[in-house]
Amino acid sequence: QRGVANMGRVDEALYQDYETEQERHKREEKHRREMERLLQNLKKRKAPEDEIEQKKKDLIAKQQGASTGRSSSRMMFYKVTVRDNGMGMKHSEIPDMLGRVLSGTKYGVKQTRGKFGLGAKMALIWSKMSTGLPIEIYSARPGSKTKSYYKLDIDIRQNLPNVHECAELPNEEGWHGAELSVTISGTAVYYRAKILKYLQQIAVITPYAEFSFDFKGEDEKNSFKTIFERRTSVMPPTPEATKHHPSSVDLELVKRLIAATRYTRLSTFLGKEFDCVSKDLAERIADELGSGALSNPGDLQEQDILRLHQLLHEVRFPDPDGKHLSPAGEYNLRLGVMKEMRPDMVATYGGSVGVFEGHAFIVEAAVSMGGRNVKSGINIFRYANRIPLLFEGGSDVITRTALKRINWNSYNINQSQDKVGVFVSLVSTKIPFKGAGKEYIADDVQDIQDAVKSAIQNCCIQLKKKIVRQQAAREQRQRKKNLVKYIPNVSSAVFTVLQSISERNVGRVATEQIFSDIRKGSVTEDSLTEMLERHVERIDTDMAMEYQMQQGKGNNVIAYLVPKSSRHRLSDMLEHEVAVISLLDRAGLV
Repeated sequence: QRGVANMGRVDEALYQDYETEQERHKREEKHRREMERLLQNLKKRKAPEDEIEQKKKDLIAKQQGASTGRSSSRMMFYKVTVRDNGMGMKHSEIPDMLGRVLSGTKYGVKQTRGKFGLGAKMALIWSKMSTGLPIEIYSARPGSKTKSYYKLDIDIRQNLPNVHECAELPNEEGWHGAELSVTISGTAVYYRAKILKYLQQIAVITPYAEFSFDFKGEDEKNSFKTIFERRTSVMPPTPEATKHHPSSVDLELVKRLIAATRYTRLSTFLGKEFDCVSKDLAERIADELGSGALSNPGDLQEQDILRLHQLLHEVRFPDPDGKHLSPAGEYNLRLGVMKEMRPDMVATYGGSVGVFEGHAFIVEAAVSMGGRNVKSGINIFRYANRIPLLFEGGSDVITRTALKRINWNSYNINQSQDKVGVFVSLVSTKIPFKGAGKEYIADDVQDIQDAVKSAIQNCCIQLKKKIVRQQAAREQRQRKKNLVKYIPNVSSAVFTVLQSISERNVGRVATEQIFSDIRKGSVTEDSLTEMLERHVERIDTDMAMEYQMQQGKGNNVIAYLVPKSSRHRLSDMLEHEVAVISLLDRAGLV
């Protein structure tokens, strides 16, 4: 095993990360030129100050990460501990659950979180490859008086758990859940921001969960703790397992299902082992196959199985209903965005169930405007089965749809200057990932592409109504501000003209009273200013009421300031263009 001790160096120039004075000067000069180019580009397109500062920080972090990356021989080691308050694991099952990579056969499909199905075993394999140190596990079931402790790793060649220590300890605090600690190598200078971004996106999609991230650096200055608080107790329903849809199975799966089935009739096998296959349809498929509904599926020959597999992909089956899926829900998505991003406005939309190659899927979306730590432009947040996708976003169907298939100007949104957040979540029993890392969703599935576009557009339609109202209110405030600004000049000019006319004692009969008031001093420049201000305020109020009536036309609501009962009698109605009010008749109280 490799240790994690910090060994002293005798000959610094022997190591890969040794940097001569000339190399250091060259690196610093390169960093300076990169910073100058960045600032020139940002100033050229008149980027706001907050974006400039963020870009500078990102570049500095990238440069520091690149500089640190040279020191592969002086890599930092971190102990990562994850603790939850879930159901825990059975003591006897822990070695196989964490120390063996299983390749079991699945006879049903289910919406699952994650990508590879390895879970904590991925962290164990990472530790095995980077430091060689075992993983430590504590676990306790609800109500258990003891908690399990294991220190183990995995024999990669034999695919067997290698248990170093095992014990059952007292559980005096009554805790239940699981705690895993793994020692890995890495660089926190550059990737710390990625970790925090990942956790923030997890907090957006799971506002019903509370979790914290505690980083203990080499000194107090580099240590910090971040808490993501719970906003609601409403959780999405648990995903349900369902049978395979006939059009989604491959040949090997058909063979495994036939080998494992307990049904002796082909029609029963088709109806029970597959989803969306009725009894009548199963019999018709068996007859089409030529084996007959009563034939035993175990007696099918290789050629019959090939024909059956072909039929399953050619027959028209009903689409799955999607009841087995578990999307986050518009309520949770909205709460998560509001909690973490603090936007000025947000709109959400939950799409209907779609089908891709026999697998049901649901697309949900949220679009926000403004917010905390949001850059100008289109900021895209992608989720697959409620798990954030951070990398390789350029080829993702969500990214390409948001940037290339949405006409943001038609919704009064400036995609280069406004701070726009686009959150799209796709849940399905099969996510069409691309690439070995499964970091982005394929852009060649038309049904998913259309569903993503529709979800974003529906959010934009909601936002457009809010933006139009906001712009109208802003224009009204600006109009009032301009009128008020010129009231003193207008009052002075009008008063000077009236005063000049009154001194010459000319004018019509209808206006003689005001000249008399000016000569008496009861009408002054200040009083004219006050009257004009009142007039502007009244006009502004009338226009606001008229606009509200236009926006809420047809939405009439009967409301009582006090509960209405048989003891109350109302007086005559007072009618107005905004509302109709009936006052309580005190004399009519029973």
